[in-house]
Amino acid sequence: MTEPFDQPGEYTGHPAASLRGIVVGYRGHRMEGARPARVTLPSATVTLLLAWGQPLTIHSGPEQPVPSASWPAMIAGLQTTSTLAGFDGSGYALEVDLTPLGAYQLLHIPLQHLAKTVIDPDHIMGSGWTANATEQLAAAPHWPRRWQILDALLTRRLRGGTPPSPAAVKAWALLRDRGGAVSLRELMLATGLGQRRIQGLLREHIGLPAQTLSRIIRFHRTLTMASNSLDSLADLASLAGYHDQSHMNRDFRALSSQTPRELLDIMRRTPPRRSVGHIQSFSDFGSREPASRPT
Repeated sequence: MTEPFDQPGEYTGHPAASLRGIVVGYRGHRMEGARPARVTLPSATVTLLLAWGQPLTIHSGPEQPVPSASWPAMIAGLQTTSTLAGFDGSGYALEVDLTPLGAYQLLHIPLQHLAKTVIDPDHIMGSGWTANATEQLAAAPHWPRRWQILDALLTRRLRGGTPPSPAAVKAWALLRDRGGAVSLRELMLATGLGQRRIQGLLREHIGLPAQTLSRIIRFHRTLTMASNSLDSLADLASLAGYHDQSHMNRDFRALSSQTPRELLDIMRRTPPRRSVGHIQSFSDFGSREPASRPT
């Protein structure tokens, strides 16, 4: 008999208290049959995916050796374009969303090595880590037990991690709390560091330079503001801190392959599921492929 917590569908879990600030949350999926490819927007989180059954197929998005690749497990760093991915058959998948500074402590590598790409977890965690983790998760009778297993696995990784630089923590907090509306000069003044040093710290601890992080954070701030029924795109661009509506259009196309109007229409049909402070990830926000992508 199927456990009540193991029916087909999506499940969410919260990390142990000791992992708060490191792990944003857990999401589990049980699929009966294929799940159509979905679009995921660039966000300010690092994602660990573990799957058993059919793997995740990435059709387009992060830099990778081939146009389409299957991943039974992966770690995805911060992305600067949207990703189109889906499951081709029945199975289970578990996502762990990490804050960038949490990923820095858990993964023990400079995060620029993960930016704009995906990687096999064993390349970071060590040979056999994925098989061991997946075996434990697959044997668990229900999702609450899987959250506990993840807590234990991640807590062990955290013990060997290096705390982030206080300057990187301060710079990231400023970018996040001000919705990306922070100049490089302001970051330099807040941290007491020169331009080259602060950019190097952000690449190491977060994965991307300050200007790119600002674009992603402002993009999500704009989506949040738009969800509050702002009708005029010109007003939205002004309130969100863009130079003008054309500037907003360029950023939206670069980050999502959609115009602001197209993306907001999809959002209104499929409300976002989760948020990270002021940064909404809008993961799996829509099930249709962007019109600008080739089939």
